[in-house]
Amino acid sequence: MLIKDFLSNSRIGYGSTFITSGPTKIATIPVGYGDGYGLLLSNRGEVLIRGRRAPAVGRVSMDMCTLDVSHIPDVLIGDEVVLLGCQGGEEITADELAAKAQTISYEILCALGKRAPRVFLQKGKADSVEPRLKRIFIPDEEKSVSRLDNVIRRCLHTRVNDAEFGDAIYFAMLETLFGKEDRQLELRSNFRYDIRLEEFSAAEVAADPTCRKHFKVITKVAYRKTLTADIFMIGCAENNEQLAALLEDPRCEYRWLLNSEDELQAARDFRIQRVRIDDADVPLFKTEMTFRGYETWCGGEDLAEKTDREVKVEIEIMTKKSRNNRDFSVYLIYPIRGLDITFNWQGTNLANVREIPFFAGKHPYPTLIRGRESINLRVHKNDWVFPTSGVTFCWDY
Repeated sequence: MLIKDFLSNSRIGYGSTFITSGPTKIATIPVGYGDGYGLLLSNRGEVLIRGRRAPAVGRVSMDMCTLDVSHIPDVLIGDEVVLLGCQGGEEITADELAAKAQTISYEILCALGKRAPRVFLQKGKADSVEPRLKRIFIPDEEKSVSRLDNVIRRCLHTRVNDAEFGDAIYFAMLETLFGKEDRQLELRSNFRYDIRLEEFSAAEVAADPTCRKHFKVITKVAYRKTLTADIFMIGCAENNEQLAALLEDPRCEYRWLLNSEDELQAARDFRIQRVRIDDADVPLFKTEMTFRGYETWCGGEDLAEKTDREVKVEIEIMTKKSRNNRDFSVYLIYPIRGLDITFNWQGTNLANVREIPFFAGKHPYPTLIRGRESINLRVHKNDWVFPTSGVTFCWDY
């Protein structure tokens, strides 16, 4: 990280334990006893640079140490430095370091600190480059949800020596912790939520005069999940009691709550335009009003072979929104990995449109992309968003 030329009789490091005997080129590396390179290696240890040995001179400090590289031509900042291992035809072993530090090789290896990055190889394939398999877990130390997810899954992979079996155990654990006892936990990934506000056409207003007081809302939802049944229901609730009932029904794949201030009726103002599984249309074979609200039933025997497998689900909904109501909320009630929400108001008279995200997980403020008449919020495909997250879009006229 630093290369510097010193004159004769220059003092190097804490306590001036090394004094140059002539012009000397000193390199500093960002490794010290805080990383496991012991204090007893001061003025004793050697490292490898460009396939040649370079002595550690001066006292090893907590975060760095200094090397004499006078004999190594063309040494540059950014060169690889090997403290333990091979480079070129040279090698430094744990036994060699142990002899110089007056200890045993086990202590040298155990001393490698948690902040020293590891690259884990599985079947010759490089994986993560961050500390992961640690014996001590400090609460609040891990801030990244995806990193915690990676810790748990890879530990299980290692324990059972099988990635697929490890994943199965991992998801079973999540079901136990977050799911209901009588159903499988809903885990969704690559979740897309596209909302578009439009003006009703003259023909639509002529057919339904209530459209004058409303915007048309087209919502397209897409995600990946494990399909649990070949027949399922999409529900529309007119109040919170009906919504609670839909949430309790394991057959309800998706649910919608009409805003009471919009004076809407579910059977008239809520329509399922399309349902697709793995890019194939799914039949809508029944609609009915029940104590849970307005229900649209989908599916059939053609989906039987896809149950208990991960599939891509797409749902397109058309409904209305009162012009007097100036907000639209998206609520996420399942654990989701990767998220993309777009709100589009092109062709309407909305002004000062803004977003209020309320996210649980690594990204309380997701990546925001603002267009002229659209807002897009994103969370990386590998990062989790926990339930009780969402976003509210507000506007003026």
